[in-house]
Formats: sequence, C-alpha cells, structure tokens
Amino acid sequence: MKNTPHHISLSKARLQLPSLFSIILIVFGFGLCFGIVLTVHLKNVSLNLQFTQLSISTENDNNNNDDKNNEFVVVSLPPPPPPPTLPVPTKSGTEKCGRRTDVAHDMSDDELMWRASMVPEVSEYPFVRTPKVAFMFLTRGSVLLSPFWDLFFKGHDGLFSIYVHSSGLSSNWTEPEDSVFYGRRIPSKEVHWGKVNMVEAERRLLANALLDFSNQRFVLLSESCIPLFNFSTIYSYLINSKYSHVESYDLAGPVGRGRYSWKMHPTVKINEWRKGSQWFEMTRDLAIKVISDKVYFPVFQSYCNGSCYADEHYLPTFVSLRFGKMNSNRTLTYVDWSKGGPHPSRYIRYDVTREFLHKLRGDRSCEYNGRRNETCHLFARKFTPHALDRLLRIAPKIMRFDS
Repeated sequence: MKNTPHHISLSKARLQLPSLFSIILIVFGFGLCFGIVLTVHLKNVSLNLQFTQLSISTENDNNNNDDKNNEFVVVSLPPPPPPPTLPVPTKSGTEKCGRRTDVAHDMSDDELMWRASMVPEVSEYPFVRTPKVAFMFLTRGSVLLSPFWDLFFKGHDGLFSIYVHSSGLSSNWTEPEDSVFYGRRIPSKEVHWGKVNMVEAERRLLANALLDFSNQRFVLLSESCIPLFNFSTIYSYLINSKYSHVESYDLAGPVGRGRYSWKMHPTVKINEWRKGSQWFEMTRDLAIKVISDKVYFPVFQSYCNGSCYADEHYLPTFVSLRFGKMNSNRTLTYVDWSKGGPHPSRYIRYDVTREFLHKLRGDRSCEYNGRRNETCHLFARKFTPHALDRLLRIAPKIMRFDS
C-alpha cells in the first residue's frame, strides 16, 4: 500500500513530537537553573549590602563612642550621691570589710607599707563603694588655710578623705571639731626640707590613705595650697582622668643631671635621671607601686643626700622608668618660679584679686585624656595666712563653692 501525503505528514509529526518535548524539557531546565542561580545571587547581593550597611553603622557608632570617651569639658558638675554612712570605728581602730576611716594606729612604717600594699584578688567589693579622692597635706604644723578648705569641702561628705602629716615642734595642734581637718593627723615623723625623709613622709601619707579602699585618687598638697575650682569640678577632673599627674622631665645643668650621684648606677643611670615638681596626683594602682618599691627607693635613701633633693627626683625618675605610660608628665599644682632662687613666689593679702585668681585658673593649655584642654592647674601655692581673709571674701564667688 502506498503512503499517501497525509500518511507521510502524520509520520513526520509523530517523529518530531519527542524532539519537541525534549527541547521543551531542556528550555524548562535551563530556565529553572537560571532562576535558582539568579535568586541565590540576589540574596548574596542583599546580604552583602546589609552587612556593609551594618559595618558602616558599627564603625560610625564606634567613632562616635570614641569621640564621647575622649571629650571632657571641665564644668561644675554635681557630685554623685554620697555612699551610706560608714560604720564608726571603735577606739581600738576596729575595721569592717577593710574600710579604715580613722587614722590612729601604732604600726611601724614597715608594717604600714606591708598592710597598705595588699591588693584584693576578688574584684567585687562586699559593700557599696563610691570612689573618693584622698587629699594629703604635708605640713610643718597646722593647715594654715583650713577655713578656706572647709568651705571647699562643705556639702561633699563621702566623696573625699583627708590626711595630714605634720612635722616639727609646732605639730601639737588641734583643729576645731567642726573642721574637716579635726582628727585627721596621721602618725608623723620629723621632716627636713630637701632631705629624703620628705619622700618618706609622702609614702607614709600614701600608705595611710590606701588603707581606705574607697580612695581612688591621691593628691599631695601643702599647708599653703588652695583649690582653684569648686569641689565638683576637681572631683570630676580627677575621677575621670585616665592618667596620673607626676611632673617628670630631663634637665641638663646643676639643678638637673648635676644632682645625680654615680653611686646610683646601675640601678638608676644618668640618662634615666628625671626632675619634677614634688606636688603630685596619682591613681590607686600607681600609689600601691610607689609604697611597694624595694628597688629604687632604697638607692635614693642611701645616695640622694645633700643637694640631691630627693623630693624633686625620686618620683619623677621612678614613674618615668616603670610607669611612664600611666603618667601625664605634668603637675596639677601651680607654682611660680619666675623670680628664681630656691623657693617659689609667695602670695600675701594684696596679691589676692579677682584678676589674679582668674589668671591662675586659666593660665595655659595642656592635654587631658589625650585632648587639648584649657584647665591645667587645679591647685596653687604658696599662699600665706595673711591672704586668708581676702581668699574667704573673693575666691568662693569666683570658684562657685556653693555649686
């Protein structure tokens, strides 16, 4: 039977159906694969975009936080609330949880340094602790300007501690019971100007202040010092500082390297010898290191005599050698040496004016926590007792002691 054209076309169509079906499957499979690949790619693009946005946001947040951490403007901030009333110590000096608030004891210097050098292994305190500033006065008798300091401290109980090391025959003084200095004289020893026993007195003050675990910053002052700002400003400045303030610099000439004794070598080399102001401020960590020093201080005790003046060289050298990164290399106490001689300028009654006090409060520019700052000195000396009446009349309004 012959194939008709109709039969031939039908046969061809039957043969082409499988091929057409295969092509359709191929196209469908290709489309499916392309869709899957495209979907995955779009998800990756979206995820990368989100991650990039998150990274940028995080980086910006970190930069903002760094700026906030580095910023500090010295203003009259209200102090934090005072801690609960501390237990009153008994006459025998009984302590609770290591919080020593009295200053009377019969420990020798070695016992005192050993006791004060102890550091708790447990970081959490078993009591409510508000950081305090220890104000340490190294005096030859009473604190001559104590009425002015009483105004400064008024209303800020629980945020400060006071310690007085008094030397000489005039040390048998007493302050009025309503003064913040009443009963704050630590067991003291004789001190001579320019001798190493002046540094021993400084260490004695530090050790006594370290017995109170709430003390976190330590300031050395004299009986002729005054504060230049109100308590809130000074407290905020010190508590928020990342560094200690021990002046330290290398000075050629007779009053610098000329005071070095070669007997100190090799413990202290001449290129490591530093000079600086006696009046310091430091953190608790550094204070512990100072009273625990059994390497450098014995060398100063043995060989820094005569015209060496250990009070101007021990701490600047020790801190520079061991803890330079913790230090700002400047003092917070203004002293005027412009007139020359072994002693700085003294301020009497007629020196105390509004203009003079404003000058002391903003006399130069310095760094605070790595940023430029116009408040560099928080204290000043030497003010005589004759200046007290004008200080009481003029300074509180300028320094806003009522803030």
